[in-house]
Amino acid sequence: MATSLKFELHLKERLEELAGQFRNLDPKDPSNWPALPRYVVFLAVAVFCLVVLWFLWLSDNQTILTTEQEKELTLRDEYRLKLGKAINLDTLKKQREQVQQFVTQLEKQLPSKAEMDALLSDVNQAGLGRSLQFDLFRPGQVVVKDYYAELSIALRVNGRYHDMGNFAADVANLSRIVTLNNMSIVPLKDGTLVMDATAKTFRYLDLEEISAQRKAAGKGAKK
Repeated sequence: MATSLKFELHLKERLEELAGQFRNLDPKDPSNWPALPRYVVFLAVAVFCLVVLWFLWLSDNQTILTTEQEKELTLRDEYRLKLGKAINLDTLKKQREQVQQFVTQLEKQLPSKAEMDALLSDVNQAGLGRSLQFDLFRPGQVVVKDYYAELSIALRVNGRYHDMGNFAADVANLSRIVTLNNMSIVPLKDGTLVMDATAKTFRYLDLEEISAQRKAAGKGAKK
């Protein structure tokens, strides 16, 4: 019993001694503090720094995790798309062949540079064959596109309504591609009509034009 009482008194004195080290501390001069307060402050600062660094590390990792999760979703979508293409590969190949055949057929309807004069004559004859009078037949400048060249022809014809309709049908049925655009039909006092339109025809590029296009594309890529 006496031993227990002595222990409690000793513990109480020890605690009071430790508590006394925290009294009357000068915050402006921590170097003169007793050992225990210095160690406690040092430990608190170290723990604070560790906590801050821990949260910063977690924040960076959270950003990386979010980015990788978004990449995962993108890769999954790409995988599903490619898987669908792989499953339908034979069907896609057949469709590609059909498209190539269709493009080949369209290319055959494009005249060469040497055939353009004959095509212009065919358009003119289509109008004359329907008893239409040409007030204007003016080919414009050839515009070279990526894979073909385009020629616009300004037209103005006089005639009857049905003759103009038949002329448009004849132009559509030419062996080469010719389209009528920006059509405007106005009645005249004598009962006939005047039609203003732009006929457009297309031709494929010759070897020199294709070479020039490739050179221009190469220069554009270098820039």
